[in-house]
Amino acid sequence: MARPIEAVAVLGAGTMGARIAAHCANAGLAVHLLDLPGAAERGLRSAVEGKPAAFFAPELARRIRLGSFDDLAPVAQADWVIEAVVEDLAIKRKLLAAVAPLLAPHAALTTNTSGLPVTAVGAELPPEVKRRWFGTHFFNPPRYLRLLEIIPTAGTDRALLEAIAEFADRRLGKGVVFAKDTPNFIANRIGTFSMLTVLRLMEEMDLDVEQIDALTGPALGWPKSATFRTADLVGVDLLAHVIENSYQNLAGDEKRELYRVPAPVRALLERGWLGEKSGQGFYRRGARTESGEREILVLDLKTMEYRPRRKPRFPSLDLARTIDDPAERLRVILGGTDAAGQFLWRLLSEVLDYAARRIPEIADQPYEIDRAMRWGFGWQAGPFAMWDALGLEATVARMEKEQRQPAEYVRRLLTSGAKSFYRDAPLERAASGLEAVSPATLAYAAVPEPEGVFHLDALRRAGRELQRNPGCSLLDLGDGVGCLEFHAKMNAIGADIVALVTQALRDGASRFEAFVIGNEAENFSAGANLMLLLLAIQDEDWDEVELAVRTFQGMTQAIRRSPRPVVAAPFGLTLGGGCEVMLHAAQVAAHAELYAGLVELGVGLIPAGGGTKEMTVRALRAAERVRGPGSRGESVAVQEAIKQAFETVAMAKVSTSAVEAQALGYLPPEAVIVPNRDRVLAVAKEEALRLAREGYRPPAPALVPAAGPNVRATLQMGVYLMRQAGYITEFEQKLANKLAHIMAGGDAPAGAPIGEDYLLDLEREAFLSLCGEAKTRERIQFTLKTGKPLRN
Repeated sequence: MARPIEAVAVLGAGTMGARIAAHCANAGLAVHLLDLPGAAERGLRSAVEGKPAAFFAPELARRIRLGSFDDLAPVAQADWVIEAVVEDLAIKRKLLAAVAPLLAPHAALTTNTSGLPVTAVGAELPPEVKRRWFGTHFFNPPRYLRLLEIIPTAGTDRALLEAIAEFADRRLGKGVVFAKDTPNFIANRIGTFSMLTVLRLMEEMDLDVEQIDALTGPALGWPKSATFRTADLVGVDLLAHVIENSYQNLAGDEKRELYRVPAPVRALLERGWLGEKSGQGFYRRGARTESGEREILVLDLKTMEYRPRRKPRFPSLDLARTIDDPAERLRVILGGTDAAGQFLWRLLSEVLDYAARRIPEIADQPYEIDRAMRWGFGWQAGPFAMWDALGLEATVARMEKEQRQPAEYVRRLLTSGAKSFYRDAPLERAASGLEAVSPATLAYAAVPEPEGVFHLDALRRAGRELQRNPGCSLLDLGDGVGCLEFHAKMNAIGADIVALVTQALRDGASRFEAFVIGNEAENFSAGANLMLLLLAIQDEDWDEVELAVRTFQGMTQAIRRSPRPVVAAPFGLTLGGGCEVMLHAAQVAAHAELYAGLVELGVGLIPAGGGTKEMTVRALRAAERVRGPGSRGESVAVQEAIKQAFETVAMAKVSTSAVEAQALGYLPPEAVIVPNRDRVLAVAKEEALRLAREGYRPPAPALVPAAGPNVRATLQMGVYLMRQAGYITEFEQKLANKLAHIMAGGDAPAGAPIGEDYLLDLEREAFLSLCGEAKTRERIQFTLKTGKPLRN
């Protein structure tokens, strides 16, 4: 494709079409959304109002222009036309026949079908259009699920396929897997089999909905929505459609008879209980509890009546929860002799064997199936990586002992002397920067990665890790760039991380031209290590608490004042201390899905790693850039800027995207937003090198005019009114007043110059005083126990 993709037309504004259009708008494209008269408006409204949010920010919906099938002229303006109408072959063909003559000569035409044969859908297209015709199967919701299955036909132009794949990778943030034109392609084929096997075993072992969801969620490295919550979210009717479609098209599948709509699904369909879309399915929201939350009721499939949920107890699951290593946890669960161990062995052994039997039918390589399941279904690891974790030889021996022969591919693999699908692969990082065995040659070969992508595990295996302690490592990224990688639990920042970051920035300047702070865990950092803080508070070791705060502030200031540029590469949860690390970097390369926030007030504290200081300085500098009519205009600008920053911190606001993080002031306007999670580190390295080449110099310590007592009084009056109205507690009023005191500049008069060290002293003093509060201890304890904030 010679021309870049700047405009997209989406045909069909149903759940998928509208959300595909929304994500294209997130990527900065001009989007036309067309459907039957009135349907595009309804679809866009659903995308704007629905949860989870389809847009990075609601205003991005303005990038979408609406239209109807009565006027297909906008198709001619599109570089890529995506058909996403109902799964009906005749309807799709009729629409495509009308669209084909209008296509621009360079434009790609694709179908978003979850199971219809792509070749059959486009069978009647003109020859010149068939070159540009193929399948692009997005997963719902497109913003959050990374998988994009690209399904070529025999006549598809390969260069066009590669162009769309690269665009989807870099602009849409997709993990692209090329699938064969087989029923349900890759992920839905394996995922549907898994679902149906779960339902069959549930009946055979007399288990209930809660027990199944406890067994098929995070315990397996599968999403929290597990089996039945996922079915409710997807839609029970859509699940039934996929099952029926599978049965009709899988004539040669050895498990075809399993693809019958199960009795529980039929029972829900008969009642119109379709899941979220109808308000009830396997689960239903009940009355509000005392805390104001809606009680979740679960369906008893024997009586078809809803009842309160019960917490299932399985000894093997309880034991596994104490194990941090995911591979060992999986082995312990499946080694259990209780119902959990028996169920999960039967489930996984069947799913893994089924996946192996699908090679080369649906994919030529095991890593293609693993990637599809990770990116499309949210599995922590795909079936072949899970098989490696369980031990290929041991599981095959157990299967054979049960008179079950594994897939021929697996038998050939073991006969060849290989003992795993991947070479030296940790479970959670399988198929990333590794070697995998080829089914064709039974030899190990590098798993291909998109150009520019690298992984820290691969660098570590190559001997590029220079320093390491329990919480942090320093790696050499090459080209004169060092990487400070957090790897503590939840990447909580403790003394070990603080020490290594501070030391590396001090001593590494002679070796490196620039630094990146990033990692490849589930989240960038969930904040400071609250458990260590709580222990010090309980021991009333105030000298230790003060030293910890000072050294944390020292680390963030080392990041800010480093003579070498430091680029932060945040993603996922970037909270509290993790957000403070990001705030002090010279530049930020952030994943588009960034959930950043200074949340310390939720645990009864003030951000004291430089976060309060930095938000104050940024607000005052923003006010300086505003040119009002004289001094009064300037004072109004200061008040508004400080008020906005104060509300962000006081309300512990957390961004729902990198775009919103910029609006909240956590990300600077010049930050680079990276759509693809796997490219964040690479982009951060590029930014670090750019700054170094441009002759980076650290910023001089900030000196800003204090907002003053009047601004503090205004903020505290607002807090008082919130308390009087019952919106906040008495303790929250106290917290907010301390924050207002700092952000207004302490006791300094309005306009008096105040520096960063002065603000750091104020936030440290407030932090230490709050550590002595009983209500702060209660909040910390509650958060550590439940993961939720306490309003006391």
